[in-house]
Amino acid sequence: MSITDLFTDHPKSVDETYGEHLVMASGFGSRMILAGFACLLHGVLPFLFVKTGSEAITELHDRMVANRNRKAARTAVSPRAESLARPS
Repeated sequence: MSITDLFTDHPKSVDETYGEHLVMASGFGSRMILAGFACLLHGVLPFLFVKTGSEAITELHDRMVANRNRKAARTAVSPRAESLARPS
């Protein structure tokens, strides 16, 4: 396994480039950190951030599933569309 493979194998497995994966993972991580702080504060002050943690989890899950479905739809070409795209 080359050093390049260490950085590109997983992004390829989720149909992303290294850069796309960096942006997506960084966005998810930042959101999780912020939600984690809100949850910690909620533990001390239960009247604050009552739904923040659960809303963050739902949002991140929906984004991940939506992104996966969008990529699957983009890469799944029907045989009919493929035959129309080929020159005769």
